[in-house]
Amino acid sequence: MPDELSSAAGAVFVHSPELERYSYPENCPFSAKRAGLTRQKIASMGLLGGDDAREAPPQMASRSELETYHSPRYLDAILKAQAGELDADAFLMGLGTPDCPVFPGMYEYAAWACGATLTGARLIADRKAWVVFNPSGGYHHAFRARASGFCYVNDIVIAALELLRRGLRIAVLDVDVHHCDAVQDAFYRRGDVLVVSMHESGRTLFPGTGFEQEAGEAEGRGCTVNIPLPVGAYDAAYFFAYKEAVAPVLRAYSPDVIILELGMDALAGDPLAHLNLTNNVFVDIIEDVLSMQKPVLATGGGGYNVENTVRGWALCWSVLCGRYSHDISAGMGGVMLENTDWAGGLRDRTLISDAGRRENVDREIRAVVRRVRELVFPLHGLSP
Repeated sequence: MPDELSSAAGAVFVHSPELERYSYPENCPFSAKRAGLTRQKIASMGLLGGDDAREAPPQMASRSELETYHSPRYLDAILKAQAGELDADAFLMGLGTPDCPVFPGMYEYAAWACGATLTGARLIADRKAWVVFNPSGGYHHAFRARASGFCYVNDIVIAALELLRRGLRIAVLDVDVHHCDAVQDAFYRRGDVLVVSMHESGRTLFPGTGFEQEAGEAEGRGCTVNIPLPVGAYDAAYFFAYKEAVAPVLRAYSPDVIILELGMDALAGDPLAHLNLTNNVFVDIIEDVLSMQKPVLATGGGGYNVENTVRGWALCWSVLCGRYSHDISAGMGGVMLENTDWAGGLRDRTLISDAGRRENVDREIRAVVRRVRELVFPLHGLSP
């Protein structure tokens, strides 16, 4: 880790009213309101304020910043589409489809959301923050010239490119239930960005990619790690996969900054996915990531049960800013007696999985872990 990065810089939550001015169409599963609701919840619980949990406004990403990854022709198509000019070429770029609908201000919203993640990247690179969370970010399906999966501008790729420009080595850990296909595509042949994705298998879920054998090419061989998970994956099995196949690679790669995509659509009850996780497992993963003593740039992502997503992100923020307590008898304070335990708080109740399903899930996850360790571990000097 470069000497200029210091853990004394604290945690920053990036948000502003500009991000609440826009919304996807009412019939679209994606809700842009989640970030504002998360901000309200953490503020009501006393999780904002002080050097360890500061709030900062974003800067809107400029056209030139967006063009560090996206093609000018594609960005022009977004602007034309929101002005009512939606032609066949734009449709081929993914615009105007059910999962990437056209809506007023779509370009501005994407630029603000991307700018919030860029703001976080610069706060870390400028030694003004050790941890940053932008719940409005995490658009990991946006390709250079194609929208996909509710994503128009890829803030993760653009932030990673900014950090690379600052001379920093990057790891992306994506725990969204959907594979981060566009992020993988952007860095598949590069060795200076490690991309790790834990997601429901493409055999049962969009975008149909992210299998173990997708492990990078050329200089990037071994710098893509995919953990496809079976339907019904539960907390203990998920964390087993993380500890056995992900954490060792993250530590061996030793990045300067970890970008953490915290999609909450892997939670049980999400209408667009089929996993059986509670938000408790993300506490375990974030704590392990923080133990690596690397700066963390966290973003939002998917999450289509709004209430569960907001509660999950608020819980994640409490861990990221160091105000989470394992003592279940001690509340966090704040208004309305909210705390980080389930009763009126943030943690989910433990879910009991069907024993027969657990056996199948365990068997599939052990096989995935074994294949990843055999394929990727030797490329990082690790024993399979």
